[in-house]
Amino acid sequence: MSQPIEFIEPLTDEQGAQQATDLFTKTFSAQPNGVWASPGRVNLIGEHTDYNAGLCLPIALPHRTYIAIRPRTDTTVRVVSTLDPSDVRTADLAGLQARGVKGWAAYPIGVAWALRQAGFTSVTGFDAAFASCVPLGSGLSSSAAMTCSTALALDGIFDLGKGDSDEGRLTLIDAAIKSENEMAGASTGGLDQSASLRCTAGHALLLDFRPGLSATQSATQEDCDFARYGVELLVLDTRAPHSLNDGQYELRRQTCERAAQQLGVKNLREVADKVFAAGNPKDALAGALALLPDQIMRQRVRHVITEIGRVPQFVQAFARGDMNKAGELMNQSGDSLRYDYEVTIPELDTAVDVARKCGAFGARMTGGGFGGSIIALVKAGTGRQIAQKIADEFARREFRAPRALSAVPSVSGHRVQ
Repeated sequence: MSQPIEFIEPLTDEQGAQQATDLFTKTFSAQPNGVWASPGRVNLIGEHTDYNAGLCLPIALPHRTYIAIRPRTDTTVRVVSTLDPSDVRTADLAGLQARGVKGWAAYPIGVAWALRQAGFTSVTGFDAAFASCVPLGSGLSSSAAMTCSTALALDGIFDLGKGDSDEGRLTLIDAAIKSENEMAGASTGGLDQSASLRCTAGHALLLDFRPGLSATQSATQEDCDFARYGVELLVLDTRAPHSLNDGQYELRRQTCERAAQQLGVKNLREVADKVFAAGNPKDALAGALALLPDQIMRQRVRHVITEIGRVPQFVQAFARGDMNKAGELMNQSGDSLRYDYEVTIPELDTAVDVARKCGAFGARMTGGGFGGSIIALVKAGTGRQIAQKIADEFARREFRAPRALSAVPSVSGHRVQ
């Protein structure tokens, strides 16, 4: 039997603010102007659909990244993290180009660069210290938690006026996405940043990524009270290596874009809408897939189309308290990611298989894949037991020991101090 599995507890806002502030004062010999925080996320269903103009259903985690920050009068940026307090990264925003910052510092510095690129010339240099309880490399959007907390903090200290409204936050989300895509070189479609800055406590965020939608049209808050239905959401971080800038994520995205071109549409959402509006969606999907030139492309497109269709079905099932149907849809999603989109690895597959065998209503990988975490919808009070069973199986297979957390739909990013 393995060692007892570690459950990752979130920091309170007071703890996170204190850690970030202490590091700031120690590093920069000054007091910060304030502390902001933004959460990681898990996606209940709707994976690899955001960059295909599809539907997603994330919740914000209570686990978040805290930033203590102080503006400067020049264009120098200095950032430091509790992960390595001795590693202070420095950059100059003046003349900074895409990919001009390497390593973890590219994420926060890239946000300031992106805002300046968007015309917010009042954004100048700053000093910042980060503290986080979002596990790194877990597929729970630690990068979005960092970029979104930075965007909120910059909005606050430079009076951009975007952080106080849902519509204004779309501007900050765009800057966070641009930072990840163009400065850090990590391909992302916008789900993570939207969840971090738009989720509310007790709700899942139904996101619609069709182009041209307004703030109110692109997101709705769906009740997500696990306790009401006697369930909990177990999140298990496999701790297998996880990265979205190794090319595989981008390759899937490019395949989808080529498929859309092949089908004569702007994005695969257009195909999905036609398929589900047809009298026989199964035949309509088969007809669309038959127009594609190779089996790999057909598999990728089949996942995207069916996954878009599963999102509203999950929302409806959960709303009526049908956990069996909600779990069945999660399993379908997981199997599609495993066999059609091919973004799972043995650790993810093992964790999902054990969770299902132990009675989970449904289990699937969450996030971009190729490592990271799984989620399992389980009966309330059974999460720790099932997590331990997964850890025991990991030990038997000589995988790295996993960690777990219990996910409760939480608030989006906000000012802490």
